[in-house]
Amino acid sequence: MSVSITADHVHAAARRLHGVAHRTPVATSRTLDGRVGAEVFVKCENLQRTGSFKFRGAYNAIARLGPGALRHGVVAFSSGNHAQAVALAAAMVGTRAVLVMPTDTPELKLLAAQDHGAEVVTFDRYTEDRFAITARLAAERHLTVIPPYDHPDVIAGAGSTAVELLDQVGELDALVLPLGGGGQLAGCATLVKALAPGIRVIGVESLAGNKNRRSLDAGTPVRIHVPRTIADGVTGEVTGELTFPIIRALADDVTSVDDVEILVAMGFLFDRMKLVAEPTGALGVAALLAGKVPLAGRRIGVVISGGNVGVDRFCELLGRPRAARVPL
Repeated sequence: MSVSITADHVHAAARRLHGVAHRTPVATSRTLDGRVGAEVFVKCENLQRTGSFKFRGAYNAIARLGPGALRHGVVAFSSGNHAQAVALAAAMVGTRAVLVMPTDTPELKLLAAQDHGAEVVTFDRYTEDRFAITARLAAERHLTVIPPYDHPDVIAGAGSTAVELLDQVGELDALVLPLGGGGQLAGCATLVKALAPGIRVIGVESLAGNKNRRSLDAGTPVRIHVPRTIADGVTGEVTGELTFPIIRALADDVTSVDDVEILVAMGFLFDRMKLVAEPTGALGVAALLAGKVPLAGRRIGVVISGGNVGVDRFCELLGRPRAARVPL
């Protein structure tokens, strides 16, 4: 897939999203700065529409469809956040959405997608192929596929996160992002490297699902088994055909954190910053607290990519004994 994404595409997406997406706040914490030994700016995409950055890419892609495509509707596969984003974006532009979602999707995410008027088709993520199901529905119903990350307009929309962050806080030495399929990292890296090539861009994966790190080490996309991790938003088994070359060219590092380190970050964000992050959304902060990103004395931007975790699940996760919990 040879599609070029440029900073101009990201800026155009940011303009398209102006007044539609929330301009999410940036939070700071002296305690977090002290733990990391740096000046940290937390971009709160957990407070974005539908609870994650995914709204940016979904809306940008759907808003650019022609009348014919909008008349038939769209289809997307997602473990939850992209599904919610597509559902809302489709409703906003007046088209229908069909969503292919795993049977074990957190109930909060599934119900939210349905609340926006979308039709949900479920599948078993461990035994069924979401790509094949989505392709079949698209062919049968003449729907346009809106992928969660491997689409130029989705990538550009996700990159608008960095446009806002730099406008809010000024120059940065590094940008740390949760990393799954790579849409947000690809879009943000495209933008920041065009503006300031010296900014380090660092992706953070779940240790159980470190497909990007393995792919970088192998020099080619590597397919892994569907990972079992609390970070349900990054459980895909392969990186993107479009996103991987961008990650390989522009990311300065890709690191990973385990489930315990994710829980530590979720607890810290709640206890110290009064922020609710879903496990996937806390990946970047987890890497900072675990010392996986050695950037002492620098200005660091880190994105909380989502906050879609129900109260029951949040209490279940944070109520577990955590020997590694950092002292408050």
